[in-house]
Amino acid sequence: MIVITYGSDIVKNTYDTLAASDIREYLKAGFSVSVKPNLVVARPASEGATTHPEVVEGIILFLRDFGVRKINIIEGSWVGDSTKRAFKSCGYEELSRKHGIPLVDLKSDSCTTLKYGKYEMEICDEALKTDFLINVPVLKAHCQTGMTCCMKNLKGCISDNEKRNFHTLGIHRPVAALNALLKPGYNVVDGICGDLSFEEGGNPVKANRIIAGRNGLLLDSFCAELIGYKPDEIEYLSYGKEIGLGEYYSKDTKVVELNSEYKSVCEVKSMRAAEKYRSIIVEDAACSACYSSLIFALYRSRGKYRSHDKIHIGQGFKEKNCAGFGIGNCAKGFDKYVAGCPPKATDIMAAIRSLEV
Repeated sequence: MIVITYGSDIVKNTYDTLAASDIREYLKAGFSVSVKPNLVVARPASEGATTHPEVVEGIILFLRDFGVRKINIIEGSWVGDSTKRAFKSCGYEELSRKHGIPLVDLKSDSCTTLKYGKYEMEICDEALKTDFLINVPVLKAHCQTGMTCCMKNLKGCISDNEKRNFHTLGIHRPVAALNALLKPGYNVVDGICGDLSFEEGGNPVKANRIIAGRNGLLLDSFCAELIGYKPDEIEYLSYGKEIGLGEYYSKDTKVVELNSEYKSVCEVKSMRAAEKYRSIIVEDAACSACYSSLIFALYRSRGKYRSHDKIHIGQGFKEKNCAGFGIGNCAKGFDKYVAGCPPKATDIMAAIRSLEV
């Protein structure tokens, strides 16, 4: 079952979406509940990268009316950014004070190592010990995976070392394995104004919708189609289906629409910005923050990179001395490189300009 609600009253629409869903079949009033938004960077939700605090507020109000009393908000921002800064910049400190909800920085949490198949991973204990995890991703584009939504949002529940390791292993299969080990009780997707160019935000596309359901794979396949992808184009979805995490959205899926009179008549499709630059990038186990900075820099430079050299990026270039141009501290062995972990997009843009001369 999928419930989707349209309109600009975010708190009310989130509450109404849950009220119309089947969450009551799985939730109990005595449960402890952890709410996991996407606060990957310290940028306000209006820029299209992070979960609106109003969505989480609607969830809190629904939980309290349902009888749940033990609620916290958990998150671990991406490598190179601060969760505490994100809590403040994204409006979650104010939300915490208003409703008396603790904020838990998973970067400071202990971890338990679990194994699925050949994958061992450090998962934060706060995410594992809760009775009921509510996953609250943003529906947006992603430079490496095409899109990010429910399944990939759980990456915030692993240690920073494990986040780096995911990219060493190839991001798609580890994401699927993580979802086999850490299963949310429910998913509430923030589809208000996700950035359909980059996961870091800056190009929000207003759609004004909240989407909810139990199964992350089902929701992600539905959301992929909403922004112009076939589910199998998102590799971690095909792997998730392969290992039995669920089924893709189909014409037989029950979909409930609320406030359909506010449904956008315009197409809201991914720009597939990263795909334009793949021919000039040599990527080897690059972390998302570093790769996103590069794609954003290329986008802002309007494709002016004219060097015959490829651009090299990723952990696979550590300790290697190479000719050419590299991005990030892992590529410091190249003739020319842009320092940082992750490097700033402005620094990459400056380096691109210098190579044009």
